[in-house]
Amino acid sequence: QVQLVESGGGLVQTGGSLRLSCAASGRTFSTYAMGWFRQAPGKEREFVATITWSGGTYYAHSVNGRFTISRDNAKDTVYLQMNSLKPEDTAVYYCAARRDYQSTYYYTGSDDYNYWGQGTQVTVSS
Repeated sequence: QVQLVESGGGLVQTGGSLRLSCAASGRTFSTYAMGWFRQAPGKEREFVATITWSGGTYYAHSVNGRFTISRDNAKDTVYLQMNSLKPEDTAVYYCAARRDYQSTYYYTGSDDYNYWGQGTQVTVSS
């Protein structure tokens, strides 16, 4: 069992940056694959980025080159550095976790993850 708490959201202008954090409870964080998803008003939740237990990363095409996912296993935290933000990045961002030790598979579906945070709002003004 793991609990996830996101932070770092806010209001930023187009072209600005934000760093989201997701703090996980539990003693086995390093064995989890972690993901970031987002949901804009009136739209379905969509995949943003994922990182494997060993640090491999994969991104949605829409954020590739602008966003960076990383993890600090010593702090039980995963991050999403978001640069060159656009108004279309406006959404509630969710952190997700899946127990997946020794796999290098990149999980991009919402159903792939067992645990979710409560979300943090990111608003990019034009």
